[in-house]
Amino acid sequence: MSRPFHGVKILDFTQVLAGPYATFQLGLLGADIIKVERRQGEDARRTPLSRDWAERGLASGWQAINGNKRSLTLDLQKPEAQAIIRKLAATADVVVENFRPGVMDRLGLGYESLAALNPTLIYCAISGFGQTGPDREEAGYDGKIQAMSGIMSITGDPATGPMRAGFAVCDVLTGMTAAFAISSALFQRTHTQKGQFVDVSMLEASLAFLSGPVADWTVAGHKQYQSGNQAVSRRPTANLFKAQDSHILLAVNSEKQYQCLMTALGLQASFDDPRFKDWFTRLEHEAALRALIEDQLAPRPAKDWEPILNAAGAPAASIWRIEDIIEHPQIQARNVLQTVETPHGALRFMGSGFHLAHGGGTYDTAAPLLGQHTTAILAELGFSDAEITSLQSSDVI
Repeated sequence: MSRPFHGVKILDFTQVLAGPYATFQLGLLGADIIKVERRQGEDARRTPLSRDWAERGLASGWQAINGNKRSLTLDLQKPEAQAIIRKLAATADVVVENFRPGVMDRLGLGYESLAALNPTLIYCAISGFGQTGPDREEAGYDGKIQAMSGIMSITGDPATGPMRAGFAVCDVLTGMTAAFAISSALFQRTHTQKGQFVDVSMLEASLAFLSGPVADWTVAGHKQYQSGNQAVSRRPTANLFKAQDSHILLAVNSEKQYQCLMTALGLQASFDDPRFKDWFTRLEHEAALRALIEDQLAPRPAKDWEPILNAAGAPAASIWRIEDIIEHPQIQARNVLQTVETPHGALRFMGSGFHLAHGGGTYDTAAPLLGQHTTAILAELGFSDAEITSLQSSDVI
């Protein structure tokens, strides 16, 4: 069974995270991704977490989102390189770029120019703030968007102030938004036989994921605030609690779950305590309720409490590290991580975040070395060995 995007050709000009993450999602599902890089390669190939991998131009985080791609190196400032792109675009299905608005137009490779060659082309531009508006030329970075979007205003503790997420959340959700937008345009093309321009803004994508908090304000006039580890339900038992050795997150939001929690902790006597008769009084006496619960949790490690509480009907999880959760029996049973044979040995990476009954996502080929496929891609376009050698000698490729 072929994968959903088998036969779809994508020219990928994106760098760093949001754009490469978007094209990687489509590559997992079978698209042919030609990653167009400058001759020196993008900086994300050499992030400083591991000197060994950085010196190879294969930083681990970069490999995680650049598998199933072919690398073509070009100096886009040179007319010969621009001619190669136009030739590729003439038969491509999708172009994706995340330069600042106007950069590709100045190179003669913007949507209007390429669509004139290929009217069915879908052209996706990812930027910080979109292609229009007063801030269109502002640079968009994950931390900046986390701060501007409202995410940091509701993340953290009032005592310590705003806090950014522990990963580049705005980059990733923008990438997923872009992948969905491209998928939508490809599907629409099956009805219209027309290409189109797709404008993805990091700020707008982030706000779309904040649809609930946005509506809390626009509909109910409710202002959000930093609530630490308390759930958005504002239930005092849906929070982080101390156990013997570390913390455990309780996700106890319903009355039934509350009854299960207190019973599992041996706190049935609290059912007659007027301070805890309902959610309103429990919230009013949250400190006393927390003290009661943490006193009962104190004798055991968090990892011991996790199965006990879950079995009792009180949703809970201890705090898992990345290196631990990827070995969890549930993750192992679902084959979430995929092993890929590379020149550097067998490596494990995350694939798609979902499973399809037919033709699901797979990480097939290792992230490419810089320019690894340049010669092969040019040969596919009809360039002779002599022409390729000439392009190399003139620093076009």
